[in-house]
Amino acid sequence: MPSVWAGLAIASTVLAAAGGITGLLIPGVIYGRETPTLYDSAIAQDLVSVFLLAPVTVVLAVRAMRGSLKSWLCLLGVLAFTVYNYVIYTFSVQFGPLFLVWVAILGLSVFAFVGGLAALNASPLRFDHAAIRTTGWFIGGTAALFALLWLSEIVPDLVAGRPSTSASAWNVPTNPVHVLDLALFVPGMLASAVLLMRRRQIGYATAAAILTFIGFTAMPILLTPLVANARGHEAGWAVMIPMGVVLLGTVLTLWRFLRTVGSRNGAPRDSATTADSATRLRERGRPRRRLRRGSARRR
Repeated sequence: MPSVWAGLAIASTVLAAAGGITGLLIPGVIYGRETPTLYDSAIAQDLVSVFLLAPVTVVLAVRAMRGSLKSWLCLLGVLAFTVYNYVIYTFSVQFGPLFLVWVAILGLSVFAFVGGLAALNASPLRFDHAAIRTTGWFIGGTAALFALLWLSEIVPDLVAGRPSTSASAWNVPTNPVHVLDLALFVPGMLASAVLLMRRRQIGYATAAAILTFIGFTAMPILLTPLVANARGHEAGWAVMIPMGVVLLGTVLTLWRFLRTVGSRNGAPRDSATTADSATRLRERGRPRRRLRRGSARRR
């Protein structure tokens, strides 16, 4: 990965960690005007940003700059998750001391994601056929699950002519999660799954990012009931089992998918190994060609 995009990714996560630490240390100042539901969700997100998102982003960015294709692919998913979260922060959390920090994180992560994806040379990407089928069906099924989940809330509210139930819990006009998922991420997940199963290069390039995004999205959801319980609020424990299953399935699918990166016939290879093998083959071929030319001259 070019250092400029990796550098932007690191800069965005450093700011996210700083903002998260601030939110955890003085939550009353940062989130004091929010509803309890949004307050708990923001604290859960800050915990993920500080203790997981920041270190993982730095490690992936450094490894991507050093030539790790797997890290590059996963970093795109981490950046997509950062964009997703800070769209919600900038448009849903009350204007306050961290507003400009959140805007900066959003801008840096958007440019890092677009630049990192555009710079990725997808032409050598190959994966095991069985891993492609499993990954494609998992991504498509997860997208359908989230779409049905959100529509099961949106449609009854529209039919009844009442405000959005979840948006009212956050005291916002509409639920930004519904907007982002139904407008961008669910269609993007479905497109990635279809393109992957059709063996298109953009499908290879985005599948690992989609899985990484899903995994990181599940973590704040799992932490929110714990935060709510610790603060004496009503905890939505019902999400724990389904989101735990989604997270476990995502981790297993991503692991299986990445272990065959660069594989044409199911043999795991990474980009460095493939390049070294190609170099060795070229070097071995040169003396043989010279030998054949010499033999032809003697004849």
